[in-house]
Amino acid sequence: MISTQDKNEYNDFLKKLAKERAFVFNINSSFSDEKIVGISFCLNGAETFYLPIDKKSLAKLKPIFENRKIEKWGHDLKQSIKLLAQNGINVQSITFDTAIASYLLNPGARNYNLETLASTKLQKDFPLPEKNASSEDLLEYSRQSAMIIWQLKEALLPELEEVNLLKLFKEIELPLLPVLAEIENNGVKINSAILNNASKKVTIILDELAKKIYKMAGEEFNLDSPIQLRKILFEKLGIKTQGLSKGKTGVSTSAGDLQKLKKAHPIAGEMLQYRELAKLNSTYLEALPKLIDKKTGRIHADFNQIVTSTGRLSSSNPNLQNIPTKGEFGKVIREAFIAPAGTKILAADYAHIELRIIASLADDEEMIRAFKNGEDIHSQTASKIWGIDLKDVTPEIRRAAKTINFGVTYGMGAKGLAESAEISITEAREFIQKYFEVYEGVSNFLRETREKAYDLGYVETIFGRKRYLPEIFSPIPMVKAEAERMAINMPIQGTAADIIKMAMIKIHRDLPKVSPRSKIILQVHDELVFEVPEKDLEKVAKLVKDTMEKIIKLKVPIIAEIKVGNSWGELKKQLKV
Repeated sequence: MISTQDKNEYNDFLKKLAKERAFVFNINSSFSDEKIVGISFCLNGAETFYLPIDKKSLAKLKPIFENRKIEKWGHDLKQSIKLLAQNGINVQSITFDTAIASYLLNPGARNYNLETLASTKLQKDFPLPEKNASSEDLLEYSRQSAMIIWQLKEALLPELEEVNLLKLFKEIELPLLPVLAEIENNGVKINSAILNNASKKVTIILDELAKKIYKMAGEEFNLDSPIQLRKILFEKLGIKTQGLSKGKTGVSTSAGDLQKLKKAHPIAGEMLQYRELAKLNSTYLEALPKLIDKKTGRIHADFNQIVTSTGRLSSSNPNLQNIPTKGEFGKVIREAFIAPAGTKILAADYAHIELRIIASLADDEEMIRAFKNGEDIHSQTASKIWGIDLKDVTPEIRRAAKTINFGVTYGMGAKGLAESAEISITEAREFIQKYFEVYEGVSNFLRETREKAYDLGYVETIFGRKRYLPEIFSPIPMVKAEAERMAINMPIQGTAADIIKMAMIKIHRDLPKVSPRSKIILQVHDELVFEVPEKDLEKVAKLVKDTMEKIIKLKVPIIAEIKVGNSWGELKKQLKV
């Protein structure tokens, strides 16, 4: 351990660190307030050091961490970047993250912690310290962690090169790290009063729904108990169970199965509404105000880079990518995500990005023509499949066509399409057949993608991101069919994820030059949300739109729709830039 009290020893270490070509660092933080208490370093793959941290030592480390000539390596570095940024240190030249490298090599793994990777990649036993471990044991574990990270880097780099993932790693995933760290540090401002008022209204509605359901059932029961609901539906009310799913405990009362029962008895529809509102209330209206940081007045969610197998980002603590978009209270929740005084919320959303990607990947002439002509792809599909003029496409027919567009291109079969579009299985089969006649290129692409998955055991995006599919060789038909759907889904969804990541990286780099006070506050799959000073709206809108639309060239135009408002739920004005 380097002593901060011994000035000679401390300064000698800093001089040594500053001369290194590269080093591993691993931050230790306190559980209570996430303050940096120490940093372990590994140099040359041979020497490890532990440096206790205070404000003075961080100030002396700042020029080293910000030196672009020194490469920094680590494991799952986003949190470290955040903590250092909170202390005024903008880490430069992060050139390796062992967690991200492991994720790219095996995107279906359950976790990428050091203990697991040490075992699988280095054949080393590296258990976590016991809960009551001594400070000496914890210090030694931290130092050894830095050494393990160095060794993992040496093992993982050639693996990335061997499977052609190094370019994706260096040009997309690593540059995204500081972007996500900054988004998390930025947070999003919340008006808790809006949520509290909505929660009171929902509670009243839930009470009324409960009384209505009890009256239909002829007795009171626990509405949150599937077992009690099952007894009411199938024993007391005698509703037939034909066509419903069955689990270990009996007939399912899931949302999908209750949907099937709506015509059989009105209690099913009331239960669906009750569950939806109860979940909305507990997950968002009641929970979000409790998650507001007292210091910043904002919610600081996590955006996870190494979770989904397709390359998409996910969100947690809380999940801000799953905020409802429909219904009265879904809109209210988004209205609680507000812009501070003097600023506006600006949202940029890719329009039909996944369909544009499949049109390009499939080289489908009809779909490419529709996008190039600026036609509404769902209305166009409806017109072709139903054999009607565009002017005769009703909102209902367009909705069904939208379901077909997204469903069929993701491997949805006739049964799934029938349920989603609320049509018969016979009609669904006919529509799928007509769809592939209209979009012959898409049909060929889906077939070829499945064949590639069988030949190679994996599928990939335009940028080389891979998803391995061992399940496609399963003797179990359901497992095999699901793997085929994954094979179709991943190249499309994964490419969309890569495209928006590339746009985020470039916008993050260029935004301070255009509007220093603007910030990215959310990423929701195909949408980026910003907080922008009112005076900079047009400049930022132009930068964001141009970047998102020109970040890659497909065979069809890429369109980013820009909207602004005082809150995320009031994006009424669409800027023309």
